[in-house]
Amino acid sequence: MLKQMELKTNEELNSKDSSLRTTMKQMVEHKYFQRIVIGIILLNGLIIVTETYLTGNSLLLVLDKIIVWIFVIELFVKIIGLGFRGYFSDRWNLFDFIIVIGSLVFYSTPFVSVLRLIRVLRLIRMIPAIPALRKIIDSLMKSIPALTGILGLSILLFSIYAIIGTTFFSEVLPYEFFGSFHTALFTLMQVVTFESWASQVARPIINEIPWAWVYFVTFIIIGALVILNLVVAVILSYLGQDDDAKREEQMERLYLENQDLKKDIQEIKQLLLDKKNN
Repeated sequence: MLKQMELKTNEELNSKDSSLRTTMKQMVEHKYFQRIVIGIILLNGLIIVTETYLTGNSLLLVLDKIIVWIFVIELFVKIIGLGFRGYFSDRWNLFDFIIVIGSLVFYSTPFVSVLRLIRVLRLIRMIPAIPALRKIIDSLMKSIPALTGILGLSILLFSIYAIIGTTFFSEVLPYEFFGSFHTALFTLMQVVTFESWASQVARPIINEIPWAWVYFVTFIIIGALVILNLVVAVILSYLGQDDDAKREEQMERLYLENQDLKKDIQEIKQLLLDKKNN
């Protein structure tokens, strides 16, 4: 009798737990839940911006504390609804967890700069909340292995041109342009971003060394145009991979449904033929 009562009690507890998890999961997956979270993140960003004008405002500090606890409640609701394994299997949820826990840990500490950094990082939570942003960041992360080759090519290109620059142009311009290897690298970064490269760097050197135009033209064509287009091409290819995968999955599902439909039609034909023969 006691064992039956214990089993009944355990079953009731398990059913209550499962109903609570189901309710929380439905809440998390509801379309308005994500919209409310996005609205709170935007409000958090507005408070951070306002604090740059009204430093130490008590109302803003209270609102910030309320938002932190709302994020904590959201965290627990997601963990209960999705379960520990389901929640932490998503790396974006892991990032949210670190940000929220960091906000709690550093809120009452003297590390003001760290707290401000974490508060700003809360805005990054907008990325997993909006599917379009999440898709872009996921594609960027997937493209990192493919971009390592382009990065190596860029390092090699910059190193070669920096050595050429320090060899031939170190005495034409002041030290901060081509006086050493690291200053030459920074100058080349300025050139490749087209930031005052002609007036500050290229023209003064060309006035002294006429053939220097070959140096700058080739570097801009290879560094700014070719390599940049390679990076864009790799990222765009990974952006399209998810769409292609979804399209293939839909086509495969339609194919299987079509095969099942054909089987059903054949069975119906066979039944009709059997009835007709009988």
